[in-house]
Amino acid sequence: MRRTLCADCRRPVLWTRTDAGKQLAVDPEPDPAGNAAVHRDGLGVTRSRRPTEELPKAPWEKLHVPHVATCPTRKRPKAASAELPAGVADLTAFRRTRGRP
Repeated sequence: MRRTLCADCRRPVLWTRTDAGKQLAVDPEPDPAGNAAVHRDGLGVTRSRRPTEELPKAPWEKLHVPHVATCPTRKRPKAASAELPAGVADLTAFRRTRGRP
């Protein structure tokens, strides 16, 4: 298991490899409220996936919370558009349509 510190908040994170082959940082401590099922495969790679009704969490998997959901520096105010100065447009909706966060 590769544990490092989050570059933004300096809290420990556990890096996993998703079914799609991408890396996902999760909080290192298991959490029953988490939505990422984490396990180590036969090669020692820490894997994560999202459990579904068709493929629920297996007994050897533990639930973790993705770090992006708990990172204090990544949380944005929900009413950001209300705080913008007059004459400034909120481009959040436009960015979502183009596939950006």
